[in-house]
Amino acid sequence: MKIRYLGHSCFCLTESTGTTIITDPYGNIGYRLPPVKADVVTVSHSHHDHNNVGGVAGSPIVLDKEGTYEIGGVQIEAIKSYHDDVDGGKRGENLIFKFRMDGLDICHMGDLGEECSSSLIEMLLPVHVLLIPVGGKYTIDSEQAKEYVDRIMPSIVIPMHYKTKGLTLDIAKPDDFLDLFEDEEVEYVEDCEIELLRDDVSEESTKMIMMERYK
Repeated sequence: MKIRYLGHSCFCLTESTGTTIITDPYGNIGYRLPPVKADVVTVSHSHHDHNNVGGVAGSPIVLDKEGTYEIGGVQIEAIKSYHDDVDGGKRGENLIFKFRMDGLDICHMGDLGEECSSSLIEMLLPVHVLLIPVGGKYTIDSEQAKEYVDRIMPSIVIPMHYKTKGLTLDIAKPDDFLDLFEDEEVEYVEDCEIELLRDDVSEESTKMIMMERYK
């Protein structure tokens, strides 16, 4: 499968069969969503930086409700969580999406804001690839994200929802999160896309992958 980073919390996930999923497409956040096409669009919540469904071509199926789905051979589960640490009292609910693609379990945490709990971890496991917000303020912060990583123990972590060049949202850079890991655990990819095979994913360790934004 292929993972292309489109910026913010938006990724293009493509299975070897060709089924394509776009997660949390954004509106104008200081830069604009590039031209993209998909079979499925997932929306974690209704805020403008996560629900620009109209910006995705191809008449995709839109998933924005809790439930279990199978589309184009991809198993998808939408799990209810909260956008804050008071059961949605500040910012409402958030959907976490799990995808089973080419034998890998990918988890997109959306704008998760709630504290790490055993009940939520149990619903998420197993996870090979974790896409997790680290910018704080509207989501979990670096320390909280580290706790999720430690308890989920994914093979690969791809940070998202952090301050980058051009982004107008007031959130933190990823540095504090990355500083919580050893240098050899962090890989900087000078590209917006990686390709993963099930055999390439080690379950003995966790690696951070920092990706460039597709423009």
